[in-house]
Amino acid sequence: MAPILYDFALAPSPRRARILLAEKGIAHETVQIDLARGEQLSEAYRSINPACTVPALKLDSGTILTENIGIAAWADAVKPEPALLGSTPEEKGLVLSWNARIEFEGFMPIAEILRNTSKGMAGRALPGPLDFEQIPALAERGSVRLKQFFEMLNGRLKGRDFIAIDRFSLADITALVCIDFAKWVKHEPKPEHADLLRWHSAMSARSSAKA
Repeated sequence: MAPILYDFALAPSPRRARILLAEKGIAHETVQIDLARGEQLSEAYRSINPACTVPALKLDSGTILTENIGIAAWADAVKPEPALLGSTPEEKGLVLSWNARIEFEGFMPIAEILRNTSKGMAGRALPGPLDFEQIPALAERGSVRLKQFFEMLNGRLKGRDFIAIDRFSLADITALVCIDFAKWVKHEPKPEHADLLRWHSAMSARSSAKA
């Protein structure tokens, strides 16, 4: 049996899993969980992932992985090439460090803006089974942080084709999805971010980016 990916085609987090599985060439089945209709909060899906988030990957053993980093670790272990988490100890450290930094400095600010300004997320300022009220000040802070994030990545990419190591890695997947996700909150790299824009164009041209 193939693994089952619980997905929502429009959401950024499961897109990260789709790109990773495409890059690894790992076949899987897909079940769509409609976040717009709140299917992630249903009892049926809670039995799969009590955190009420996507992606979730159900393995042949019945084990369910509910975080992108866990899915990536599993995928690199079952199919070592291409090594998207790095091959050497140094590469592994760099990939995971940059991946974490992109999540904290990029994804988190976008989420702060989106979840604290969207009318559709009133009372749902955090994902998961519990309800939280919006805090508008967090959106303002997120906007400032996101601009700094673009500057940081642009600097990192000067003279480089990839973010963490000298080839495509999990960090590039995370950053690609993050940059595209930023458009949801009307933020994107500016012309002065030439190296970031060059990198983004190259990453977007990969066949996995359409997954």
